[in-house]
Amino acid sequence: MSNTRNRFSLEVRARAVRMVLENESDYPSRWAAIISISAKIGCVPQTLSSWIKRREVDSGLRAGVPSDVADRVKVLERENRELRQANEILRKASAYFAPFYVSGRSSTALICDDPFHRRTPPHLWGRANL
Repeated sequence: MSNTRNRFSLEVRARAVRMVLENESDYPSRWAAIISISAKIGCVPQTLSSWIKRREVDSGLRAGVPSDVADRVKVLERENRELRQANEILRKASAYFAPFYVSGRSSTALICDDPFHRRTPPHLWGRANL
């Protein structure tokens, strides 16, 4: 996540973009309008230009990925990354515990085949094993 914050509210952005698009004919070029209006709202011209391009993409006047689609892709990529991390944790856990479980039997069942480590049958629990 970036450390930058949005200095300008959505209303200020929309108003600045609207001002550029409405008053573009009063200036010799679009860039001149952007420079003039960006100075009035206190942002750099490149920022206002990017807001205008984003609005044009969202309205379909310019080629590109609309904001709602880009936001959805970002959410899905984050979810995909989290799922990959969870799968990796599960994969490592299963690799760690795999030696303890062979075909559904615990490791103690494999070790307990010798008479010294065999579990006492339930009917002998609590009795001395002589």
